[in-house]
Amino acid sequence: MLYDHGPLFLFLIVLGLAVFSFLSVAVWCGQRRREREAYYRSETLKRIAESQGGGSAAVEFLREEDRISLRRRQERRKLSGLVTVAVGIGMTILIWAVDRDEPVYIAGLIPILIGLAILSYAYFLGPKVINGKDADASK
Repeated sequence: MLYDHGPLFLFLIVLGLAVFSFLSVAVWCGQRRREREAYYRSETLKRIAESQGGGSAAVEFLREEDRISLRRRQERRKLSGLVTVAVGIGMTILIWAVDRDEPVYIAGLIPILIGLAILSYAYFLGPKVINGKDADASK
């Protein structure tokens, strides 16, 4: 045999163990965070409900949480659209710089168009948020 594949095989085993160990710890930490958030949310709702006029305050608290969640989702869509467009532009420039003879760089239009679709949904088609309030829910 010309080459000894033992070190490569050992490296791949250690790499696989490291990746899956990291993923299991990351998932476990995420679950713990969600449990804590749910616990604190239920405690907050319980205290609001126990206070005077708690029914309407609890409903308002839930509505405000929904508004914040909608706002965060909309901001994540905008960011993901911008990142996808930037990746498409970078990919187009890179492919064009490597091979100027063939029009292969047009493949960079795929992520650009995907990013533009995400941005157009976030700005024009998705639910509108005006001053932190859902404009579609007020109709």
